[in-house]
Amino acid sequence: MVKLFSAWLAVILIIIFVAKSLYSDAPEKTAPFVSKAPPKYVIPDEDIRLAEKASPLCTAAFSNFLSAATPEKRSQYVLNSVTSVARMTRFHSMNPLVNIDPRKLSITTRAVIHLPAGPAIETQWTTADGHSLDAVFVKENDEWRLDWDHYARFGDYPWTLFLAGSGESQGEFRLLARERLADERKNAETISIVLYAPRFGDSKNPGYVSPEFLVKRDSKNGRLLGAAFKLEKSGTRVFGVKLPSIDPEGFIRIRAKIRRTDKDSERHFELEEVIACHWYASDVPGVEIPAQPAIK
Repeated sequence: MVKLFSAWLAVILIIIFVAKSLYSDAPEKTAPFVSKAPPKYVIPDEDIRLAEKASPLCTAAFSNFLSAATPEKRSQYVLNSVTSVARMTRFHSMNPLVNIDPRKLSITTRAVIHLPAGPAIETQWTTADGHSLDAVFVKENDEWRLDWDHYARFGDYPWTLFLAGSGESQGEFRLLARERLADERKNAETISIVLYAPRFGDSKNPGYVSPEFLVKRDSKNGRLLGAAFKLEKSGTRVFGVKLPSIDPEGFIRIRAKIRRTDKDSERHFELEEVIACHWYASDVPGVEIPAQPAIK
């Protein structure tokens, strides 16, 4: 009886030990699916207060803008309305006016961005059919107004038509840039990039792509692009924006002047100037341009 009791006791102790081991292992097994890391962004209290105060005003301005039927009516809700209305009218004469029902639009996140001209509010939204878009609001004359150039991804001419040879030979565009063969060409004298038209409401699937541009690394354009791609790889954004990017990984936003030439039945494109590595209504590049390397 003593031996039988001892055997049963041993079995019970083993079961208890195994159960405790399994129980103690459970948190470790679920750990990969639960992030215990601190938040990536530390947001100052004053930015939180400003966002909370401005958010309903920005939402109202956006709703009024989307509800207006014509560029002329929409212009009263945008930044620099007097000068913007002419660009809006010209832009929508070549690009469709996208109609979005504000009642079916939901804000997903917002953050204060500190532009050189002052603070602004960047917002990200989703539509009822799953499209995503972002909108920036700047305070002007005590009202929060939409940065329309950023919202519409304004360009002088439709990118697809420009690449096809239509319109003026030189234009300014807001585009997405991607570096080709970044690792393979890291020691080359030039950066190889291609440029995409942003697809409104579908940021993860860029539109029509350009031919290859080769940009000298030690040029101003090359140093600016290199700094912007490096910033994107680090997971941070220009002006320290405390929002995740809605663009595809490896892509950066640029505002640039492009020239097209047709010679000997061949069409060529030149990246004349990278004005900025963002789409905001500011000519400040957004990233610090590295100094030009000394000539050996």
